[in-house]
Amino acid sequence: MPAPYPTDTLDEAPRTPASDVKKLGWRGVMKTVHRHGRVVVTNHNEPEAVILPMAEYERLMARLQAAGERDRAAVAELRARYDARLESLEAPDAGDRLRDILRRPLALDGKVIAGENT
Repeated sequence: MPAPYPTDTLDEAPRTPASDVKKLGWRGVMKTVHRHGRVVVTNHNEPEAVILPMAEYERLMARLQAAGERDRAAVAELRARYDARLESLEAPDAGDRLRDILRRPLALDGKVIAGENT
């Protein structure tokens, strides 16, 4: 039975030098992968690759796709709100409404509004 998929960092994952991959062979490496959930392959003590089970790769890709879909949905919502505001500026009475807003006295209600220094 494969090990549960870890949520720790790569620093905590088991490491094996690339030379051991050659020595142990694929079966030996996969035994470690099934035991620990992944293996970091190093070259001169620097991480070079991560070997993980196919199920974990598919899970990661699904999460990435879901995150992308959430981002696309958020952007679409923002675009719709922006387009609605822009459309209101193109209305025939937009200039009159803007002038009306600018003519109104500013009610600060005791608050201070500071501008930017340039």
